[in-house]
Amino acid sequence: MLGQCTSSAFTVNKERMLRVARYSAECFKALREELPLHYDGRQKGTLELFRTEKDLAEAGDNVAILERWHIPHAVLDVDACIRHEPALAHVREKIAGGVLLPGDETGDCRKFSLALAKACETLGVTFLMNTSVEAIDTGNGKITGVRTSTGTLTADRYVVALGCESPRVLGGIGIHLPIYPLKGYSLTMPILDEDRAPQSTVMDQKYKVAVTRFDHRIRVGGIAEIAGDNKDLPQQRRAVIEFVVRDLFPGGGAVETAEFWIGLRPMTPDSVPILGRTRYDNLFLNTGHGTLGWTMSLGSARFVADLVSGRPPDIDPAGLGVDRYR
Repeated sequence: MLGQCTSSAFTVNKERMLRVARYSAECFKALREELPLHYDGRQKGTLELFRTEKDLAEAGDNVAILERWHIPHAVLDVDACIRHEPALAHVREKIAGGVLLPGDETGDCRKFSLALAKACETLGVTFLMNTSVEAIDTGNGKITGVRTSTGTLTADRYVVALGCESPRVLGGIGIHLPIYPLKGYSLTMPILDEDRAPQSTVMDQKYKVAVTRFDHRIRVGGIAEIAGDNKDLPQQRRAVIEFVVRDLFPGGGAVETAEFWIGLRPMTPDSVPILGRTRYDNLFLNTGHGTLGWTMSLGSARFVADLVSGRPPDIDPAGLGVDRYR
């Protein structure tokens, strides 16, 4: 990861990430037109909030990147921030301005996944729940089967989309993925006062914590902790994200009864997912999306599905595969 912390690497990786993310956004729009999925979706953008004039001034480098990659945005003063998020009027003295990303969409990814799974089942897809992968069998340069806790499964083609578990499963057949679990935390709470709750998503740039509005709930998430597979819920981590929602949206949500949750993000050194073919003819990868799993989900899935089906993908595959780490 340290080796990717250069200007030249940033430029290369950002282009690859945007290639997938922009394609995924198009796929989301197309899916919404095709299926009536209900997931508390909102298309009201994201407001990156700065607490001091100094922080706002230093945001110039980030704004330059947005301009360079032609990402729609607007720099807002305090009044404009409040017009976009009226609840911020209660804490006007705590903010200096912000950057609005109007193209961002938000929603509950769990609700989305469940709704999409139900739609898939109506099309004949079978989900094997409570089933663990024990090993992958190979022969003559191909995958010949997947051994699971309920028996061996065979298919014409196979896709590994196991997030942080991908390296463990693939290591046994000689595919070594540089994926590390980055621990993130979230709070989800019911709304107490509509006038004091956010309308979409507000990212507190000082604390790197995002406050997102669902229909009747607020979700607060943040922190990237290097802690291996540890899934403990330390109260000091809760205190950080709890502070942000109390400070920016006091009285908006029932913080005391919030659900405290952790998730492990499958992070790659360059923050680019690992998509596409492997050295096995019938094995494909769709993993390593880090903090942008849902953002890149549909684009990644469509890209890999096209490769599996023998169709030419809609986006350039260069730099997206596991071969970039050789």
